Amino acid sequence: MATKIIYFTVHGRPEQAELPVDCPAQDVKDLFRSAAEAGPHDILKLYNPKGNIINISPSLEPNSPHSCYKLEVVAADCNSAELAGALGFDLSSMEKRLQGLEKKILIEAGETPAVVYEMKKQVDSFRKKLESVEHLSWLGLFKDLSEGPHKPSPFYHKRTLHRTREECEHVREKFLQMSSLEVSEEVRQYLKTPTFDNWQWEDAEIMVLLQVMYTDLDFTATFNIEPEVLQQFLFEIYRRYNNIPFHNFKHCFCVTQMMYGLIWLTDLRSKMDSIDLLIMLTSAVCHDLDHAGYNNAYQINARTELALRYNDISPLENHHCAVAFEILEKTESNIFRNLSMDQYKRIREGIIKCILATDMTRHSDILNKFKSILPTFDFTNKDHRDVLMMILIKVSDISNEARPMEVAEPWLDCLLQEFYNQSDVEKLEGLPVTPFMDRDKVTKPSSQTGFIRFVLLPLFIELANLFPCLEQHIIDPVRKALDYYTEMEKALEREKQNWAQSESAAKSKGGDSQTNAGPEASKPDAQSTKVDIF
Repeated sequence: MATKIIYFTVHGRPEQAELPVDCPAQDVKDLFRSAAEAGPHDILKLYNPKGNIINISPSLEPNSPHSCYKLEVVAADCNSAELAGALGFDLSSMEKRLQGLEKKILIEAGETPAVVYEMKKQVDSFRKKLESVEHLSWLGLFKDLSEGPHKPSPFYHKRTLHRTREECEHVREKFLQMSSLEVSEEVRQYLKTPTFDNWQWEDAEIMVLLQVMYTDLDFTATFNIEPEVLQQFLFEIYRRYNNIPFHNFKHCFCVTQMMYGLIWLTDLRSKMDSIDLLIMLTSAVCHDLDHAGYNNAYQINARTELALRYNDISPLENHHCAVAFEILEKTESNIFRNLSMDQYKRIREGIIKCILATDMTRHSDILNKFKSILPTFDFTNKDHRDVLMMILIKVSDISNEARPMEVAEPWLDCLLQEFYNQSDVEKLEGLPVTPFMDRDKVTKPSSQTGFIRFVLLPLFIELANLFPCLEQHIIDPVRKALDYYTEMEKALEREKQNWAQSESAAKSKGGDSQTNAGPEASKPDAQSTKVDIF
């Protein structure tokens, strides 16, 4: 039986685990949980020697005693030690349980490397489904041609986009069990940085981190937000984000986490009122609620329910605001319920202003206004603060490229997947096809180079003119991303040229035999010239 050795430290002591290469994922997690003497709802994270969080999974790379992983309980029940004592657990019993689990894995697990190939087959099958118009129904988008010229709104398919009640209740229960955990200081500090990696956190854990943000900015104390109300608010937020590739709950978290990081990096707590900071953080949390994966251009061209309701004026952003205040209208999830009428009015006005600012058709107007006030910017001027708040949520909303490449690039893949889905539906419905979403025209690098050069950098640079400390945190990484995708674009162009040359050479050698084979023989596979991004 093939095995691998994993060396790690926990609570400062060295440990090692011998695992079958095909060890089930849950058994791997149980083993590490036992080693850390962690409770069933504590949050564990594993760090590599560089200090980056890595997945606790069967794909863990074997290492050596000189390159140990570090296992930490980053959020734990403060009373867990006392509880363990009361229940009679001690270290020796925990070690026996661990040894028993290891033996069970070694005895029962067989060598089944075929599972790897089976997973690859499933991934390939899924990719083909995504690239096939016939399988667009996975997002509730399949259009029965018998419907004729009628153009259905994607908002008619909410049941296919929304999570099941069982899934929501499972996450809610897990979140509530974790909500009293004490998150480590190391994670709290990491949460304040643009390098934070969202991919290593489950949805229930993400809600715990959002709760930490409201607590560490003193919002819960300052605005008398009860813990159970905040928890219900965060759950409702989670529930109202849809299961779509990009504009989902994890995107909501990333935007909020970047906003949170910017507040700390720029020391806004000393420059702006707490209520403005509350507006910005809550706007980030709510900014894409109930997004169905189709932009405003589609809404307007397809004459959807939202476009009709909002008269073609920022239909999505208006909808996000409306859903946010639907949640806040419920007493049990209204985190502003203990504020005065004047405070609530100010918050509502601010949230609407911030969320509507994320409509990219307003990008130039907002940026130009910010540039005009920048030379004389005054934090005591409400109009200046309002523009800054709009700039900050815009920066946070499109900030993925400011993150490390291993965090940012998977987000680009998700975005392109959503874009391609939309352009496929536009073709099916005979609507104008959004150029930057067309899978037949857009490649991974080409989608980014222009966006970074003409949208991201100009926006980020102006914000850094007000806060020079941001240069190293968000501008330097974006410049590196531009270099990365520029090189990728050049490599793709070279590949196309080489293919064209080889095709030309093959044709000249083939002579009449090529002609006899028919015109289709020399026609390249449409997919062969694309960058594989999934």
